[in-house]
This record gives sequence, C-alpha cells and structure tokens, in this order.
Amino acid sequence: MKKKHLLATIAWAFAGSAAFASPADDVMAPDIEKGEREFEVAYGTDRSDAGKYESALALSFGAGISERWATELGVEFERARGEHMKYGGIEWENRLGLIIDEDAPVALSLLVGFERPRERAEGWSSTLGLLSETTVGRFLVNANLLVERNWDVDAEDEGDEGEEEDEDHDPGAADRADDDAEARTTLGYQWQVLYRHSHRIYYGVQGMGEMGQWDDWAERDEQEHRIGPALFGRIKHAGGQRLNYTAGLLFGVTDATPDYTLRLKLEYEL
Repeated sequence: MKKKHLLATIAWAFAGSAAFASPADDVMAPDIEKGEREFEVAYGTDRSDAGKYESALALSFGAGISERWATELGVEFERARGEHMKYGGIEWENRLGLIIDEDAPVALSLLVGFERPRERAEGWSSTLGLLSETTVGRFLVNANLLVERNWDVDAEDEGDEGEEEDEDHDPGAADRADDDAEARTTLGYQWQVLYRHSHRIYYGVQGMGEMGQWDDWAERDEQEHRIGPALFGRIKHAGGQRLNYTAGLLFGVTDATPDYTLRLKLEYEL
C-alpha cells in the first residue's frame, strides 16, 4: 500500500463534510498518518438549468492523533442565489483505523462524524460510514458507504394545518410526525477510481449520491447521483511541507441532482 500513500493523502483532504448535500464534499479516504497536521480550504458550487445554485466554503484543521485515530474540526459557510456568504454550521469528524497494515490488500476505516447547523431548527446530524481503499496496478479505488441520521429536528412549522386536522382524529399524530422528522436516517455512497500518472499528478473519475431513507429508498428521479472527472496534484517543499490541490466537476444524472457541481480544494500538510 506504500505505492498509494501519496494519492491517499491527497484524497483525504477535507474528506467531505459529514452531511451528504454540501457542494464542497469530496470522496473520503481511510488512511491515517500519526503526527500529521493539515489545514484545508474547500469550495464547491452547484448549478442547474433552472438558474438555481448553491455555494459552500469549508475551512478545517485535522490531525493524526495515533496510528488508528485521525480527527478533524471544520466550519462551513454557504450561499444561495441572491444572498451573501453566511455561516452554515460546524462539524467534527473522526476516522478510526480498522485495517491499517500497509501490506494488506485493502485499507478500511470507520468514519464517525457530527454536525451542528447554524439553523437550530435543523437539529443535529451524525454520520457513520465505512471507508475502503485498494490498489490495482497503477489504479487506486475507493468505495465508501455512509449512513446519516438527523435528530432533534423542529417539525412544528412543517404541515401545521395538516397536523391540526390529524389531531382531531388522532391526538398523537403531531407527536409521531415530530418523531419521524427526528428519526430520519439517510443512506449515501462515494467512490472513485484514480490513475497514478506520475508522483505529482493523478486523475480519474468520482461518483457520490444519496438514495433516501435507508430502509425505504426514494424513487429513482428523487435520488441524488453525481459522476465526473477529477484531478489531483501535489507540490512538496524543501522543509517537508506539502501543498495538495484537487479539482473536480461532477454531473447530475437524476432530476433531483444539480446539473453540475464544481469543486476546488487546497490542503497544506505539516
């Protein structure tokens, strides 16, 4: 697995926010390097033919605490069409190494993340995932499965009129509606296939998406699926510091997905 160490480090970078929907999300890698410190900035924008777009800017700091634990704390800013960039939320992400042997055919880590949006009515969200990575010749393959759960969501403003009618027939309807909102658990995925062109430049294709409720997937056109090319690069300084950069352009393949997502990211390693 030493052959893929450079690309794995680049692919980690911001590693995406814990929430699936951010335009700044990236494919996460399972690698953990003890003692490594990283400052990262990621920017992404979604656009559609209807003129709707959303942008996100994410800033974070990460560190390899031990050989099996890496942690990262980040803050995200967001902007919708016609609005200014504003604070969107804070997130804390941890990767716990399950298979870390460099000679093993597959690297595997457990992702545990938490996010608190700026809008308190949106409650909290947590993400639990399996991050995997393997190499085939000069190709590196990542495949991740993610489960995101929202809780403490304020559902008072959602469907008040309908709830009042339901309460006439069933006094517990409103409480059950609140429970449903708090208990939403969403299934998502990420993958990428990258080719090591040289020690400094890598390119390939990425994909990510969300199927909806984990035990009751949404209709095909209501799911979100994106796919597109990505480029990775690295500049190494004499003092041992490294500057990694990533650029990706993902295209939506369903009606519920933005037509395209452009992502840019810089990572400074110490």
